[in-house]
Amino acid sequence: MTTENPRAEKVAVVEEVAAKLQAADAVIITEYRGLKVGQLAGLRRQLRDVGGEYKVYKNTLARLGAEKAGVQGLDEMLLGPSGITFVAGDVAGVAKSLRDAAKANPLLVIKGGVMGGKVLSAKDVEALAELPSREVLLAMFAGALQAPLVKTAGLLQALPRNFAYGLKALIDQKEAA
Repeated sequence: MTTENPRAEKVAVVEEVAAKLQAADAVIITEYRGLKVGQLAGLRRQLRDVGGEYKVYKNTLARLGAEKAGVQGLDEMLLGPSGITFVAGDVAGVAKSLRDAAKANPLLVIKGGVMGGKVLSAKDVEALAELPSREVLLAMFAGALQAPLVKTAGLLQALPRNFAYGLKALIDQKEAA
């Protein structure tokens, strides 16, 4: 693409990539060499269900979009037939879906990605896939917050109850004497 007089379609693609990169919570790059159109459609559907959007762009345009968005570290991953997964929300869920798809179809190779301005290797994406889902993490967090409150409530209930038991025992003792 010449930089002096680019075609409007190419400029629009670069703008689209830049906007999606800026809006995404994370980006995961895969190689899809050899996948059939139906397999890619199934992958897109699977990722859409967990908050991911799988797009294929020309590598040059994707690199220019990343540069425009200020995202570093994608250039070396954007070699060969590359698909970009834009993640909005549950990064672990999307990484898990990509990992499962790659296990089911060895032609899909996870190259790495970017999250929070940090470059992720393929192993980093695999580690993200091992994390529990967002819902499970929120439930664990809520449970951790609830436990001290339950203990405090139990202690607060025990004080008047124990006082009442002590008072009853004292009254019984006075009556017996």
